[in-house]
Amino acid sequence: MTAKQHIKLVSWNINGYRAVLKKDFSASMDKLDADIIGLQETKIQEDQLTDAMKTRDGYTAAFSFSIEKKGYSGVAAYSRLMPKSVKSGIGISRFDDEGRIIEMEFDAFTFFNVYFPNGQMGEDRLQYKLDFYEAFFNHTENLRKQGKSIVITGDFNTAHNEIDLKNPGPNSTRSGFLPVERKWLDRIVEMGYVDTFRHLYPDAVKYSWWSYRFNARQNNAGWRIDYFFVSADMVEKGWIKDAFIDNTIFGSDHCPVGLILEI
Repeated sequence: MTAKQHIKLVSWNINGYRAVLKKDFSASMDKLDADIIGLQETKIQEDQLTDAMKTRDGYTAAFSFSIEKKGYSGVAAYSRLMPKSVKSGIGISRFDDEGRIIEMEFDAFTFFNVYFPNGQMGEDRLQYKLDFYEAFFNHTENLRKQGKSIVITGDFNTAHNEIDLKNPGPNSTRSGFLPVERKWLDRIVEMGYVDTFRHLYPDAVKYSWWSYRFNARQNNAGWRIDYFFVSADMVEKGWIKDAFIDNTIFGSDHCPVGLILEI
């Protein structure tokens, strides 16, 4: 009988790569000890990459940058497993130009690290966010039809249900917890994607993002907007071993979230 492969996946919105490097980032990465880690909101351009960003011992690195707006958006991914292919974006310039998606294909699954748009800047950005959801999940559905198992992680910028944020009532008219955004997460679940943390811990109250204002993190007045969704076949195969939210790691207004696979 072949031994199962134990794979630790981590996602973390670092809210600025240059900023987090000044906050014990390397020690945090060592502590997380992930086989694959996705970082969001790197806020850097390609010419700003340092050796420390480009190379971590034992990891293959990939980056996607915002083309038009500097110091904005951006994602990075590091993997100890050698990917079969690495892509940036989904082939639609309207979304790809903001540097929000890295796709890594492995033998057992395809991994997406995504920084979903924030809709708080106005109606135009809210519509952009909803259009992004539509285009992105059209892309992943095409892969599922080809028989691919899918892992999607990152900052979704939406809390799904009332358990996922401290103050659901006052925030029900705020982007991030609007009915139209929450319905998109309902739709994802209906399509056959599983929120791994909520699947394993249906009643757990844990958050992954806190405002810098009002001592929100000290008071644990947060939101759970960072997720690991997987295609349902991965659950059916028994590959989902554990999921976690690591509130002990600081350096950003988000904390890392993770998924343990046994394949």
